[in-house]
Amino acid sequence: MEAGEAAGTEAAAAAASEAEAAVVAEALRLLRIEPSAAGDPGAGRADGAAGPCSRNALRKRRRWQRVLAARRGKRRQERQRRRARRAAADRDGPRPALGSGPAGAAPPSHRRGRVPAALATERLLEARAAGPRLCVDLGVGGSMTEKESGRLASQIRRLYGANRRAARPFWLCLTGFAAGTPIYEQCFRMNDGFAGYLMDTTPESYLDLFPLEAIVYLTPDSENVLEDIDPDKVYVLGGLVDESIHKQLTLRRAQEHCLQTARLPIREYMVKAPNSRNYHSETLAINQVFDVLSTYYETGSWPAALRAGVSSGKGYVLPDTAEQVETPQRATAAQENSLFCDEELHRQEAPA
Repeated sequence: MEAGEAAGTEAAAAAASEAEAAVVAEALRLLRIEPSAAGDPGAGRADGAAGPCSRNALRKRRRWQRVLAARRGKRRQERQRRRARRAAADRDGPRPALGSGPAGAAPPSHRRGRVPAALATERLLEARAAGPRLCVDLGVGGSMTEKESGRLASQIRRLYGANRRAARPFWLCLTGFAAGTPIYEQCFRMNDGFAGYLMDTTPESYLDLFPLEAIVYLTPDSENVLEDIDPDKVYVLGGLVDESIHKQLTLRRAQEHCLQTARLPIREYMVKAPNSRNYHSETLAINQVFDVLSTYYETGSWPAALRAGVSSGKGYVLPDTAEQVETPQRATAAQENSLFCDEELHRQEAPA
């Protein structure tokens, strides 16, 4: 009796499973996309003739393949430029200056790859004790939009990550970092583990924390050129995204309190590169400024430092790479013209 009931139960379960499989199969059949709708160039109408839809799909596929080929070429050129920059940095950077200074010899840079947490913590604590200090003035960006605050929070994350990997880090400080402000909310929302960052955050102004004679406000509008990094100084960056160019804002902010100002020596070591927009800007994101300062603090070479922090998109390049930048630009323009001509040819060949 029990065996019969068990057999009946198994039969009912098998029937339910078959019914469920049939429902799934029917759903998949209904959702299946025909080959011609999926863009298969080999598929057409039932009579074997290629319809307009398949011809358009083929044209789109060919165009996409040309776009992919152009992108691969640009990536290959960018890899070659990076290798050239690294090789030039090895030639320019005076190795005896690596790690020289009051702190004594330092281990080689770990800018690429992860650094053990204990080693990074030890270096950061040494920077807090001996300097130098880098302060981001967040009180200057009160008029930024929510999108701009998000971009600034992302730049702070990159700056902190680069500082942790540096062989000779700075001690970081965020001033004007008040609860309830957009940048405060964005930093905690976008940056995982932000509360555990090894740096100082305070709603106070940098003017109340450091002696005025020790402050150097870095602004691209200054007439003074930054020549060296002094561990006893506090270098202040305006907390603004580079998309929002507020002319003379940081300079006026520093002059109101009679602070020393300085700018990066971009004009002294770099040249303007020709570009289609005739665009040249010395305004960098805060993480790019930090890359310049950190590389110079490790190598003592301004060319190597500017190569590390100033992207070619700013319109400035080192004199020895000006020719290398101009050639890829011409090649890219030729590729774009070729793509345009191919597309026009396909349009002319397509039937009306």
